[in-house]
Amino acid sequence: MATAASDGAPPTLITSVQRALRLLEAASAHPAGAPAKVLARQARLPLPTAYHLLRTLAHEGYLRREKGVFVLGDALERLTPVGATAQNRRSKLEESLEHWRDAIGVPVYFAVYREGEIDIAGIADAPHAPAVREWADFRATGHAHALGQCLLGQLDEAALHDHLDRYPVRPLTPCSVPDRRTLLDRIAARRRMDSVIERQEYAAGTVCAAIPITAGSGAAAMAISLPLDQEERLLPAIEQLRTGIGSLLGSLAFSISI
Repeated sequence: MATAASDGAPPTLITSVQRALRLLEAASAHPAGAPAKVLARQARLPLPTAYHLLRTLAHEGYLRREKGVFVLGDALERLTPVGATAQNRRSKLEESLEHWRDAIGVPVYFAVYREGEIDIAGIADAPHAPAVREWADFRATGHAHALGQCLLGQLDEAALHDHLDRYPVRPLTPCSVPDRRTLLDRIAARRRMDSVIERQEYAAGTVCAAIPITAGSGAAAMAISLPLDQEERLLPAIEQLRTGIGSLLGSLAFSISI
């Protein structure tokens, strides 16, 4: 039986695969990336051999070269079990929401419209910035909260009317939209990418704002909430979130497909 060639022997297909895997293992130990010399040393490979394999791995998407270092690439997700990949995406979403909760000092929500339902995919809050209590099912009361109104405003006419047929408009508080016609007029008057502001329509004493997210092909939205007595913070906070949304798009696009 033939034995695997040593690193000094002429490369074969098997040894090339072995060497590539060793480079990937080395790269995985450096989340912020590492230069070719470091990876070659840790994989116990000559630098020319390592550099050739690193370029091949980068070309195939298993690695990515950024500012002189190599980091793990998106193609590795194809090798990850579905469950682990979904968990990784959720973790990225949670980290992003927590970042903006801490940066702005408000609870941050992320929701998608999936298979005819409003799905609150993530909430980041804290004792000093508590989220709105779900006292009425968020899925059935999309007409009354900012996230829901923002999602409904992104649907086509058929999908919108189908949703409202299944979840009729009914006021939850004295400030809620009173009926279907009023809600449809409000949606029609708003441009697709406008912010949605909601004052005490879902919960008395609470104001909310939501912005649509153009990540992936589905409808998605992010929102923040504040106590009524802090309403003056609402518009600056939602604009701060809108300005920084670019750094979130990768995580949010992943989350739409979870």
